[in-house]
Amino acid sequence: MTTRPELDRHCGPAVVAALFAARPQDVMRLFHTAERRRDAGPHCAVMARLRRPYREVPAAELARVAGTQHHGGLVALALPRPVPALDPHRLPPAIAGSRVTPVLDGIGNPHNLGAIARSAAFFGCRAMVLSGDPRQAGLSDAAFRTSEGGIEALELFRAEDLPIALRGLSPRIRTVAAVARGGLPPDRIPRDVAIALVLGNEENGLAPATLNACALRVTLPPAGPVESLNVSVAAAVLIHALGGPT
Repeated sequence: MTTRPELDRHCGPAVVAALFAARPQDVMRLFHTAERRRDAGPHCAVMARLRRPYREVPAAELARVAGTQHHGGLVALALPRPVPALDPHRLPPAIAGSRVTPVLDGIGNPHNLGAIARSAAFFGCRAMVLSGDPRQAGLSDAAFRTSEGGIEALELFRAEDLPIALRGLSPRIRTVAAVARGGLPPDRIPRDVAIALVLGNEENGLAPATLNACALRVTLPPAGPVESLNVSVAAAVLIHALGGPT
């Protein structure tokens, strides 16, 4: 007997719109409140064509479906999105064609994953890579919700052995490790080729093997008494700084 995969929950108008834009065929069920009837209308039409169920429900019932009160009045249940393995020897066009690609290594908070995806999509990144570190958060309800549709705008890849993958990307891609101290300021990083920006666990940073596999290191120098930034905030600043005009 084949076991049906557990469905992912996508909550909020922007998240659901991005899901329908990217992969409507994966949406299995749709729920909305009366207040979101107009936003839900085009999605309901798609569900009708696909002969999939959709329903208007009270907010309390929608909270039970969503598993959270932060559902934004619109919830879609969809098949899990596959994340293919990154083959560094066959460079994906989404990475080759993006000025910066965030690479997440051991970032366990799904809200940080979602926030980084949101910033990456906002600044024009086309892909994001997740490492095989067991601490690394994967795609989840919280990540989708925090990304505000950013996850669906990005091609996603998984690198089980990140140091090997980073070495395989070089020299076609410049691999740059974000470190708390001791790295170059962003304006000293050459931008003549695309950059893979490697971001690590907030508590422990990047593992030595990952650091050694990167060509350069970058640091955001503090200008005030606070020593560091949340990793998602640092990612947004660095993506903007490294992805700007040379």
